[in-house]
Amino acid sequence: MNQNQNQQNMFSTPNKVIVFGWFLSSLLIFTTAWLVINNTQQKIFDSYYNFGLMLTKSLTVESIDLISDMTEEQKLQRLELHADLMTQTNNDIAYITFKDSAGNILYTNKGKKKYEKIKPLSISMPMKADIDGKSIVIGSVELGLTGNNMSIIGKTTRNSMIIIFTIAWIIAIFAVVVNTLLITRQITILSDGVKRISSGEFGYKLKSKDLWGEIKQLFEAFNDMSVRLRQYEEKNIDQLTYERNRLEAVLMGIANGVIACDNYDKVLLINNSALKMLDIESKTILKSKIHEYCDTNEEKCFKNHIEKFKDTPLEEIEKKPFEFSCEIDHKIIKGLISPMFSSITQEYQGYIMILHDATKEAEIDKLKDTFISNVSHELRTPVTVLRSYIDTLHNYNKEFDEETKEEFIGIMNQEVDRLNKMVNDILDFSRLESPEVSLQKSLADIEPIIDLTVKSMNVLAEEKHILISIIIEPNLPKVYINAEGIERVIKNLLSNALKYSNENGRIKIRAEIDKTGNYIEVSVEDNGIGIPEKYLHKIYDRFYRVENNTHAIKGTGLGLHIVKTAIEKHHNGEVFVKSKENEGSKFGFRLPIINTFSQENENHDNEWEITFTKKEKV
Repeated sequence: MNQNQNQQNMFSTPNKVIVFGWFLSSLLIFTTAWLVINNTQQKIFDSYYNFGLMLTKSLTVESIDLISDMTEEQKLQRLELHADLMTQTNNDIAYITFKDSAGNILYTNKGKKKYEKIKPLSISMPMKADIDGKSIVIGSVELGLTGNNMSIIGKTTRNSMIIIFTIAWIIAIFAVVVNTLLITRQITILSDGVKRISSGEFGYKLKSKDLWGEIKQLFEAFNDMSVRLRQYEEKNIDQLTYERNRLEAVLMGIANGVIACDNYDKVLLINNSALKMLDIESKTILKSKIHEYCDTNEEKCFKNHIEKFKDTPLEEIEKKPFEFSCEIDHKIIKGLISPMFSSITQEYQGYIMILHDATKEAEIDKLKDTFISNVSHELRTPVTVLRSYIDTLHNYNKEFDEETKEEFIGIMNQEVDRLNKMVNDILDFSRLESPEVSLQKSLADIEPIIDLTVKSMNVLAEEKHILISIIIEPNLPKVYINAEGIERVIKNLLSNALKYSNENGRIKIRAEIDKTGNYIEVSVEDNGIGIPEKYLHKIYDRFYRVENNTHAIKGTGLGLHIVKTAIEKHHNGEVFVKSKENEGSKFGFRLPIINTFSQENENHDNEWEITFTKKEKV
């Protein structure tokens, strides 16, 4: 890894800029140096050649002057002497050759002098003399130059220029490196400032000391922008915080569970209702993937549903949210999944899950199904019995004696009473549950209602040889009630006690002022089969029946719920139950006591609306 980092640092942008600057400046300097040195060498050669021409011309003139008015032998001697003398006294002359007009060599000292240059520079010039007023070529002079001075000057010039250009190259490279490092440093500082601004550190300022030109202006513009962003942030932070807190408060206060996830299934937000449904803490699930959530059975509850949601075409989901249901720790959860888009770019950002605990509704649906089944069965039985006995009496009436007929009629009467009770329970349930219904109430004594109810149930008690005793506290105050409704309540409690009491049992009906002195308490206590403690908290729920051998006893499961609704909803009272399995049960209710009423109020009972605080006790 360190090796990879070193390679990355080696080929970073600043280093690339330095290498490119070095290469470009080197190429420019080396090209310029090559051109200048070549040009200088050429000029030195041209100057040396001109020098050779001038020297050859001078030698030609001198030679003509020396040999004028001499014999041929004397001319030759004089030219030989002059040539050797000039060759010896001048280092740049390699040799001198004299030729006649026909091109024949008269004299040459070529090869006599040693010199470094292998091939000397040869310059030839004709020798002209005036004869009879005419310029006639009498021969030619060939001068060989060693190039010694030219070589010295050339080398010196070349070395000087190489040194000069090398120094210039080093200075240029140094300037490129320094300039690149300075610019890179400034860009790094600016980049760091941009990162701080992008991370929300508004107000951060760059140090513009020792800067110049456009870079300084850029730094100053950046600092001005940072200050303005800081001012904008301070100006809007309160509003943004308020809006965010309000949104979070709304989401946290929603009764349904809300879970917001990003495009990678990570949980961004979850409200309290969802935490309660999933039985998990926010710190555990936030930033984790929702499809990895498992219940106590280690089952991934949402994984399959999220995969189906993602496989569903987006156009279809936009029209209708994706619906699903699952079971989490014995709770029935119904959910909706909707896509989440950016308000600006309309890009897909993730999805939102809305969870609803439908356990209660599922239980009610199950109870409704059970209720319908029970009612159908309960209705079918008395109808079948009635039809059977009526058909028998209709077809064979003359064959039965009076005693048998009375027995048949008694049985039919019991079945009619049973059928009537079931229909009344259903009607009472529908009427009491309706929000528009308000029972008419008036001040009344509770004792006559209890006596009347017991008398109407004595026949059923005698059938099972059950003794009903009534205990009423003396001087009970009147209560503000609907007498018919309270009679129905007591009848349901007494009927319930008779159903679940054994033969030769005993039932106590008690009416008294409770311990607080604010309520009249009416209770019906039996010594029957009792109810297990685990069922007591649901005993007043509609359609609920205890799952045990009591199913052998017929009923709709509405009686106790009608009691609860009539007492708590329509009389502002409270119901209670105490029971022990195989020892008996005690059902009852409490009605609030009104201590003082004016005569005017007694004459306008139907206009009163009194609200009391309910107490939930079991």
